[in-house]
Amino acid sequence: MKLVRIYMLLMVLGVAYKGYAQQGIQFSQYAFTGLTVNPAYAGYKEDWSLNIVSRLQWTGIPGSPRTGAITYDGVIDAHKNVGLGFVVLGDQLGPQTTTTFLANYAYRLQLNSEDSKRLSLGVGVGAGQYIVDGSKFNPTDANDPNVNIGNASKISPTARLGAFYHSSKFYIGISGVNLLADAAFNKDRQNVVRQSRSFYLTAGYMMPLNENIDFKPNFLIKEDFKGPTNLDLSANILLGKTLWLGATYRTGVKSFSKTALTDNLSDYDAAAAIVQFYVNERFRIGYSFDYNMNKLATVQNGTHELGIGITFTKRREKVLSPRYF
Repeated sequence: MKLVRIYMLLMVLGVAYKGYAQQGIQFSQYAFTGLTVNPAYAGYKEDWSLNIVSRLQWTGIPGSPRTGAITYDGVIDAHKNVGLGFVVLGDQLGPQTTTTFLANYAYRLQLNSEDSKRLSLGVGVGAGQYIVDGSKFNPTDANDPNVNIGNASKISPTARLGAFYHSSKFYIGISGVNLLADAAFNKDRQNVVRQSRSFYLTAGYMMPLNENIDFKPNFLIKEDFKGPTNLDLSANILLGKTLWLGATYRTGVKSFSKTALTDNLSDYDAAAAIVQFYVNERFRIGYSFDYNMNKLATVQNGTHELGIGITFTKRREKVLSPRYF
């Protein structure tokens, strides 16, 4: 029964703070994982790019969330007007596992003759598999109706829409994911995991301080109309066009009244330190550490996130607008 209670606690906290699994995956290194939440990001870097990120949340707690993503995207035409992207998302929380596959299409409108400004409109479609493994519970009552016997599983379609604008120094994106949200398990089951529509707004600005130092403030807002509105505020410094150093403050904002939201939730969540290093023009590696500033702080060892990016460059032409977003 203790294990059951831990899993239930993780699920409740996941809904309240992280928006786990179907409520919308989110990474601390969100500035480098745009395609995971916005299909219009497909083709932004123009060269085909592979990104892999793995997140271990609340380490030290049995069954704590584990999240991963693989994205691959680029442009497919000479005018760079069409971007394609493919996404695989995986999320595990206690006995629950979610795997989602998405294909994304983006049409990229060129807004000036220098091709430094584009507005991209994107759509993504795919499917998600949702599984609850009842064998991972260890109840004291073998006939407990709240515990699944064996696996409960369902495959559901999923869709997303987004828009993304960028210039050489500024970007802003808005998107909606899980737009076909419904119950992932039959309603007659006690343990029902549902998708939830989530909406994202993100923006950032690149400010050169001198020839070797750039400063980029950026933010991300996530809203699912159930838990607190998630707000990430970030500040990043780029040294020598090679090393990113950044910090993020994540908080849950009670922006308006929500019937499913209790009044005693903490107003704050976590702070994160982020480092990204460009080994060369084609390879990037990043790491972030999140420190919780809520009741979980004393019972877990923080959150670790590792990401890598590989760009498959075919042409040797100089990029007029470097892709820092």
